Amino acid sequence: KRTLDCTRSVEDGIMDATNFEQFLQERIKVNGETGNLSGRVVTTEGRSKITITPEVPFPKRYLKYLTKNISRIIIYVMGLHTVANSRESYKLHYFQIYQDEEGED
Repeated sequence: KRTLDCTRSVEDGIMDATNFEQFLQERIKVNGETGNLSGRVVTTEGRSKITITPEVPFPKRYLKYLTKNISRIIIYVMGLHTVANSRESYKLHYFQIYQDEEGED
């Protein structure tokens, strides 16, 4: 069971979890074919969490790869990146941008 938590990005209106789930369903490869889920990989979308329950080997790293694909398309512009928050899940976080408060004279 793999989980992707995109709570902050959904609340901020950057992305829609339903569209992201559809993107994953179209892109997940099973036996070398995309869109060939046929009950072996089940994706469910909660309010802002996407859960993938595979019946075949499904590496966590593959979920991160797919998330980075959509990141390049949509999320990277908004300053989000994928971070592992447990052994079985990822979370989308904003980049930490620190500014010099002193200013340069």
